[in-house]
Amino acid sequence: MSANTDRYETAVARYFEAWKASGQDALTKSVAAAWATDGTYTDPLADVRGHEQIAAVIAAAHEQFPGFSFRLLGSVDGHHDTARFGWELVDESDGSAPVAGSDVITLDGEDRIRSVYGFLDRVPG
Repeated sequence: MSANTDRYETAVARYFEAWKASGQDALTKSVAAAWATDGTYTDPLADVRGHEQIAAVIAAAHEQFPGFSFRLLGSVDGHHDTARFGWELVDESDGSAPVAGSDVITLDGEDRIRSVYGFLDRVPG
């Protein structure tokens, strides 16, 4: 674990703010706050670049999983310009978490996300 964890925790907090944003304006603002202009997001289901495409991926997840929210699972670990963390997608009605994964992010010089590499560790059958 890096001695300078604040930068990683702050970047991950902004990341989750984007995933939790409701409404197009809030989503647009939170993606811009979290990602570099030419930032990327890659997971088994998506490979996109730029704020507009990243916001579209997040909006699609909200449509696919209404009533669910993302939460950090465990702590954020980082070194240099790279951090990793786990997350769960939680059903707000019953607290179950049918989807879980882990992400690795890289940061730019302003501690905004340059890239996300996402992995799905648990998915519904």
